[in-house]
Amino acid sequence: MFEPFTLSIILMVVLTVFGLSIGIAMLIGTIMYLALAGWDTSIATETVLQGLFNTYTLLAIPLFILAADIMNVGSLSDRLLRFAEALVGRFRGGLGHVNVVSSLIFSGMSGSAVADAVGMGKIVINMMTKDGKYTKSYAAAITAATATVGPIIPPSLPMIMYALVSDASIGFLFAAGILPGLLMGLMMAGTNAYIAHKRDFPVEEPTPLRDIPRLTWEAFPALMLPVILLGGIYGGVMTPTEAAAVAAFYALLISVLFYRSVSFKAFFGALRSSSRSTAAVGVLIMGAMAFNYVITRENIPGSLAAFMAQFELSPIWFLIALNALFLLLGAVLEPGPILLIVVPIFIPTVDAMDIDLVHFGVIVVINAMIGLVTPPVGMLLFIVTNVTGAKVGHIIRDVLPFLFILICALLIVTIWEDFVLFVPRLLGYTG
Repeated sequence: MFEPFTLSIILMVVLTVFGLSIGIAMLIGTIMYLALAGWDTSIATETVLQGLFNTYTLLAIPLFILAADIMNVGSLSDRLLRFAEALVGRFRGGLGHVNVVSSLIFSGMSGSAVADAVGMGKIVINMMTKDGKYTKSYAAAITAATATVGPIIPPSLPMIMYALVSDASIGFLFAAGILPGLLMGLMMAGTNAYIAHKRDFPVEEPTPLRDIPRLTWEAFPALMLPVILLGGIYGGVMTPTEAAAVAAFYALLISVLFYRSVSFKAFFGALRSSSRSTAAVGVLIMGAMAFNYVITRENIPGSLAAFMAQFELSPIWFLIALNALFLLLGAVLEPGPILLIVVPIFIPTVDAMDIDLVHFGVIVVINAMIGLVTPPVGMLLFIVTNVTGAKVGHIIRDVLPFLFILICALLIVTIWEDFVLFVPRLLGYTG
């Protein structure tokens, strides 16, 4: 007969395959494990409640989600796009560069790849496909690829999830994402430039120099949001959770008072959307908290550490092996389950091998984001498919060069620890 742990895994997989939320499936699997093992099933509830009450950081998630939704219903996205177009739209393949730059800017506000693709992405896709300047599949592909930068440059919802399971500092994780995020953006801009010349994409009419000060002034309040957030966090004025509250309030303030672009109906819609997203993330976190108790009871991390010790891998080769595993998992799983279920299994081994947990966190999050554009499950691919109506096969063909360049960036980040930790060390990190 199967052991309780094996049966719980089988039940979770079956429930997920039949369409049940993976968070609820984990809760049910945990309760089944406890019942079969002869334990009190209320342990599942107690574990979840203790995890929620003892983790103040979790409050940052709904607040950053709300901030992103407010930015999407306001006119912040439009103004940021016009500013980005004024900067880089004059080059060949300019709207592709606008896509990259706008994602870099928006990533400093939302912390979510999906928010970037759904909000800013819709607008820039319409700009690119208007009058047939770019194919729908290419516009969709570059939008999906650039959206992966969102959770790398701070703030970052996936990094908050990683901090939850690793006890790494959120502030230093945010700082560690800055240079890798810029590297990813620069490499994707280079890829777009190469493809633009190869396919002879059009050159946009340059924005007159006299208009740039006005466009900069219009975008200035939105551009100040990441400055306020990062300055407040690293200046010791506020915690990352408090910064999330400031982000939501500031987004609402400038949308209502400065831009005057958010009606009560639109604000209510943003609240409703963020509530749904928060509920989905919350169920996943609760399920992961409960199931991590099962993983601990079964000593899965200890068994894995003993197994990996047999191969005598150096830290670099161990990280490269994990990259291969995470990339494969990212092709079939969403970032949440990877960060909350799979990553905790490896944390003790990573710690034992003296691998920096902040460096490891950046590697993990980049892997999870690459998974969002990796077939067959890649969530961002299906989002941009719905936006453009292009065939998935065509989008996958056009996203492959960007997928390759993102994996190259991941390899650089994996091997070059000092590059990742340069900014955190400037801010006092001693790792």
